[in-house]
Amino acid sequence: MRNHELVLSWIEVELAAGRLAVGQRLPGERAVAEQLNVSRASAREGIRVLEAMGVVRAGVGSGPGSGTVITANPAVAIGAALRFHVASSHLPVEDIVQTRLLLETWAVGQARATAPSMAVAADLLEKMDHPGLAAGEFLRLDALFHVALAEAAGNVLIGAMMSSLRGSIESYTLELTSRLPDWNRTAERLRSEHRAIFQAIAAGNDDAEPAGDARSPGPDASTLIADHIAGFYREAGL
Repeated sequence: MRNHELVLSWIEVELAAGRLAVGQRLPGERAVAEQLNVSRASAREGIRVLEAMGVVRAGVGSGPGSGTVITANPAVAIGAALRFHVASSHLPVEDIVQTRLLLETWAVGQARATAPSMAVAADLLEKMDHPGLAAGEFLRLDALFHVALAEAAGNVLIGAMMSSLRGSIESYTLELTSRLPDWNRTAERLRSEHRAIFQAIAAGNDDAEPAGDARSPGPDASTLIADHIAGFYREAGL
């Protein structure tokens, strides 16, 4: 085992044992190095790997925000890995879209109307209604909306995976808008579908009807979101 891996293993053991917890600060590099009998460079490398994994956040300076704090944000590591593999063409975008369909149809089917993230989703709907919204900003809000709906299912891992999947194809999705015959018309349809999905969850996923007639009717939020996702990519020629 390489020296920096000793640091990762030590943090894992301390977290599992409850001796470290989210919100706590790690000991300084020198203390970690001395405790594990490794160099400060190895301790620093291990902490940087943890930061890239979303396990810690390294602060600078000497104020309240200084030091390395345990944050536990799994979406950071998953998202970074997915972006690299998509960029290298190791992960076909089509496979990611299919995975999105699997995750999102399950998530909205389990989503609770009273979940805190539903209020976030409602606010995002209003923001997407702003006139003159650029395609890039619309898609950013769209991604946050879908993540908020997934988080309403109450499954932390599903929420993290959704955030990572959306982030990994953000630039690709924006590129797809150039293939659309009429972005403004597409955006209007997406807004209508978003509201239908939201209303289906708010109503308990029972017998929801879509807003408008641009898409085939679906009986519940799961069907609505499957049609919504597939429809966008189909219109863009994927």
